Amino acid sequence: MSRDSGPFHMQSTCVRLRPDASVEALAVGESFWAELGRGELGSFQNEYLVTTQSFAQHWPMWEMHPMGDEIVILLAGSVELILEKQNGHRVLPLQNAGEWVLVPRGVWHTARVSAPSTVLFITAGEGSLSRPVDI
Repeated sequence: MSRDSGPFHMQSTCVRLRPDASVEALAVGESFWAELGRGELGSFQNEYLVTTQSFAQHWPMWEMHPMGDEIVILLAGSVELILEKQNGHRVLPLQNAGEWVLVPRGVWHTARVSAPSTVLFITAGEGSLSRPVDI
């Protein structure tokens, strides 16, 4: 996408924050997440991906980001972010727009949706992993 175009909408365009402090808009089409998962959009080494997603159901997967922290910001709705800990799970409720959680590097996490929700993610995407939810 052109660097001087816009305005953009987070539902159709996400943001790549590069290590040189430049920004790239990435169109989110039907194949975006599959392309991202296959590494076709780059490695995201030392980069962050800024996205929004809307959820009406619990997440079907755990995810983990081994190369950096993730910020999860509730924009609307209500979710419980669940962090996997050595001694069990830590449940962090996000119930008011603007509340956010810092998910530390290397911590598996998922979410239960209490009401249809929209969440903003700032993710160190390099090497991200996922696995089916087991709870």
